[in-house]
Amino acid sequence: MTKRKLSSSTDGLGVLVVATATLGTTIHTAVTGTADFDEIYLYAYNTSSSNVKLTIEFGGAAVKDQIEKTLLAESGMRLIVPGLLLQNSMVVTAFADTTSVVGINGYVHRIIS
Repeated sequence: MTKRKLSSSTDGLGVLVVATATLGTTIHTAVTGTADFDEIYLYAYNTSSSNVKLTIEFGGAAVKDQIEKTLLAESGMRLIVPGLLLQNSMVVTAFADTTSVVGINGYVHRIIS
């Protein structure tokens, strides 16, 4: 297992959520193929002075793939995805009620079988 940055992160920095609807801002693209897995951890923060609803699209945009969380105003980082597995180049995207006020940081444990 190796620890890696999110594929959309530059130099390990956070990814700004710009999208306000599906298909959201790309956060991470999982490992190619079906033999290996990415164990994904995401933390989100809201820099707005108002609460903001965040939707993570984990591998797809269907309701079954969505993780929703209301981020309280200026409340610091919150764990959003606690190590869920993804593979086969599936994509994690995100959108929020308000553009450019939510950031997502995180990392991936790449599990090689």
